Amino acid sequence: MTSSGRAFAAVDLGAESGRVIVGRVGASSLELEEAHRFANTTVELPDGLHWNILSLFNEAVAGLARAVSSTQLAGIGIDAWGVDYGLLDGSHRLLGIPFHYRDERTEGMIDLASRRVAPGELYARTGIQTMPINTVYQLLAEAGSPIAQAAQHMAMIPDLIALWLTGAFANEATIASTTGLIDARTGAWAHDLIEALGLPVDALRGAPSEPGALLGEVRREHSAIAGIPVWTVASHDTASAFVAAPISGPNSAILSSGTWSLLGLELGAPLLTPAAAAVNLTNERGIDGTTRLMRNVMGLWLVQECRRHWESEGVSLDYAELERLATRHRDDVALFDPDSPNLLRHGDMPSRIAALCEASGQREPAEAGEFTRSILVSLACKYNLVLQRLRAVTGRQIDVIHVIGGGVRNRALCQLTADMTGVPVIAGPGEATAIGNILVQARAVGEVASLEQMRELVAASFTTERYEPTADDSASQTYERFLSLTGLRVSTCEPSLA
Repeated sequence: MTSSGRAFAAVDLGAESGRVIVGRVGASSLELEEAHRFANTTVELPDGLHWNILSLFNEAVAGLARAVSSTQLAGIGIDAWGVDYGLLDGSHRLLGIPFHYRDERTEGMIDLASRRVAPGELYARTGIQTMPINTVYQLLAEAGSPIAQAAQHMAMIPDLIALWLTGAFANEATIASTTGLIDARTGAWAHDLIEALGLPVDALRGAPSEPGALLGEVRREHSAIAGIPVWTVASHDTASAFVAAPISGPNSAILSSGTWSLLGLELGAPLLTPAAAAVNLTNERGIDGTTRLMRNVMGLWLVQECRRHWESEGVSLDYAELERLATRHRDDVALFDPDSPNLLRHGDMPSRIAALCEASGQREPAEAGEFTRSILVSLACKYNLVLQRLRAVTGRQIDVIHVIGGGVRNRALCQLTADMTGVPVIAGPGEATAIGNILVQARAVGEVASLEQMRELVAASFTTERYEPTADDSASQTYERFLSLTGLRVSTCEPSLA
C-alpha cells in the first residue's frame, strides 16, 4: 500500500468464503490489500445443518493478525450474510451452534406464522420478503426448545463475531432488519408481532445500534490484535455493498451479485404498499436512514451447488472454466425459475434443474456448460422481471444497473443482464462489501464525511466495466419464452420459497 491515510480491516464473511481485507483511506483514493481468505464450511449434525462458527472466528482472528503484522489498524469492522443467528444466555454465552439458513427445519413455518399473524400485517410492519430462510421462521421452528426458552439475547452472525472479539454486545441495525422482526418505519423490534408469533421475546430487546458506533476494543487474550477499536459497520453484507456502489442518481439500480443476487433501489423510506407486498419485495435498512427495496434471487448458488455435485462425481471445473463452457451455447437453452422452492436446499442441483426443465416440456441440459448457460440466462431473465416490478411499484425510470460483488467476474452474466433488461450494466467493484465496511469505519473517525463522498472515493479508486445491451430482438424473445415456461408475470408474485 502506498496511500498515506489510515488503515482499517474488514472481516467480510460470505456464504461460500470469508476474507480479511485491509483498506487504506486517503484524501482522494482507497487502496485494498487482501490479508487472508478462507472457506466457509458447513457441519451436518444429528439435529440439522449448521455453520462452523468457531472455525470462522478463528480464521477471522488469524486474518487480522496477518493484517497487523504489516499495517497499523485504526479499526476493525465485521459484516456477514443475513438471517442467521446465535442465541445467548444472560452472560452472553452461546447456546447451541448457529443453524444454516438452508436447514430443513423451517418447512411449514410460513404457514404456521400466517395462522398467528396475517401475512399482510407482517409485511405492513416489517416490509420483508417472505422466504423460509428468514430469521422469523427459523426462530419459530425452535421456539419451544430449551435453548429458545433460556435465551436472553439473539446475536446475528456479525454481532456474534464482534462480541467474541470485544466482549461487548450490540444488535446492529442493518443486519437486524433482515430478521423480519424489525418495524420498518421505526427501526425498533416489533415486540407485539414477536409476542403474537410466540417467539422468545426476552431475546429480542434493546435498540439496534446504527453503523459507525464504537463497540469496543479487541480483548487482551487476542494478543496480536488486542486494543484495536471495533466499529459497528453496515454489518449485513449487502448493506455494506450498497455503500460502495458508485451510483450517481435515483435512476440507478444496484445488483449485488454473489451466492445470492439482490437487485434493488436505494430509497429514503420503506415502501410497504400492497403492490410491493404482492411482488414480494423486501425493505432492508441501509446507512443514514436509507432503505434498500430489493428482491432476493437465488443467484450463483445454483452454479456453486452444481459445481460441488460435479466434483463429488470426480469432475473438477473451476468457475472460469464453467463460464467458458457456457459461452459455447446460445440463449435457446432450457429455462427455469431460479427461485423454484426445490432449488433452495443442498443436494443434487443438476438433477433438480433437469427435473424443472422436463416438467415444463423442455429438453434437460446435457453437460456442464449447457447447465451453466441455462442458469445464467434464467438468472438474467429473472433480473428483468424484478426490474420491471421495481419500476411498477416505485414509478422510477431505471436507466443503469450497477453490478457489484463477486459476480462482476462473471462477464457472461453481466452481458446477459444488460441484454435481458435492455439497460446498460456497469460492473464493479468486486470487493464492494469490504469497501463499504471500510468506508463506514473511515467516516466514524472523520476520514470521510458523507455517503456521497464515500461513493465518489469508490468511483475514483476502482475501475468498472460497462456492458451495453445487444441491439437485436433475441433477448426479448428469450425473455418472453422464460415468462411462458415459468408462468411468471410482472404484476403478480410467484409462490415463496416455501
